Amino acid sequence: MEEGTLRSPGHCEVTDPAAPDAQGDTDPFQWDTREGCEVRQILDRVADKWSLLVIALLDRRVLRFTELRREIDGISQRMLTVTLRQLERDGLVSRTVHPVVPPRVEYALTPLGQTLHHTIRSLVTWTEEHQSEIAAARASYDAYNAP
Repeated sequence: MEEGTLRSPGHCEVTDPAAPDAQGDTDPFQWDTREGCEVRQILDRVADKWSLLVIALLDRRVLRFTELRREIDGISQRMLTVTLRQLERDGLVSRTVHPVVPPRVEYALTPLGQTLHHTIRSLVTWTEEHQSEIAAARASYDAYNAP
């Protein structure tokens, strides 16, 4: 085990700030390579494209499953079901079943999910502000590395 790390596989913080690899913050390569790291698992979940789209759509309003499926181009019924279940399990989305025939199920962001949406919105804003710089960098890279 690396010096300065916890023995618990589910917790990935540096415990000794004086350790050689501690820089006042968690070393991203430490949590990236450790099996069972909760930070990595959470990032994998919330950063996948389907979760991002579901969270963005639910920030606007409460939606039914069929409405979500219609709004998210390319998602299968199974993938939407899996994504919603994972987000619900993580406490980011709530599921409400209304006792009517046929049953009506609605999904909404929880307060925790709303805080995540603020972070996602910041990332989208950054992307929008820098998209021309990124496009120029890509064009330069492609021109330099063309066969």
